Amino acid sequence: MNLSIATIVIIAANVLASIKGFNDFSFFEKYKFNIGAIRRGEQIRAITSGFLHVDVSHLLFNMITLYFFAPIVVQYLGDPKFLIIYFISLLAGSLLSLIFHKEDYHYSAVGASGAVTGVMYAAILLQPDMRLAFFFIPIPIPAYIFGIGYLLYSIYGMKARIGNIGHTAHFGGAIGGYVMTLLFMPSLFVNETLMVILLAIPIVILFILEKTGKI
Repeated sequence: MNLSIATIVIIAANVLASIKGFNDFSFFEKYKFNIGAIRRGEQIRAITSGFLHVDVSHLLFNMITLYFFAPIVVQYLGDPKFLIIYFISLLAGSLLSLIFHKEDYHYSAVGASGAVTGVMYAAILLQPDMRLAFFFIPIPIPAYIFGIGYLLYSIYGMKARIGNIGHTAHFGGAIGGYVMTLLFMPSLFVNETLMVILLAIPIVILFILEKTGKI
């Protein structure tokens, strides 16, 4: 699979920043996502945290996922729009985390998961008929079913606070990828109307749960 220059640069930036964070605790602490620090004015953390990772396995998982989905987005939209989707998704993940955890001053997070989830959701919207197979799901399933299921699980994870996983950032990133893809390719409203509606279902559910105070 050929990677574009933009994808290589993003992966390299993640690897270099993460390695620096692995070996420099003060660097890691200075640039990680932290509600208290961001509310004190250190908004840059909303971006820098997306290039740090907890450990090598965390970094590898995100970069392997990006490796598979980024080429689809680049193929349809090109490098510049791919980069915009990546960074908007990163910011959307941080913003949703800030909204949902605004009173938890000690809440911290790192990882490219929000940005990567945004790219993944964009790729699924652009090519919903592709089939995905994973170690834990040996039978290939339609990409759109995986995307919807992933976000529904993220809602459950946000509500139940499952594990040390940034479910909120994942969901925010997906929203960013979904919205930007439709802005860049509005023809999807006509050519993939059903998929546009289906992939919006988890987003609508989250909005309703938040408005009714159930999450």
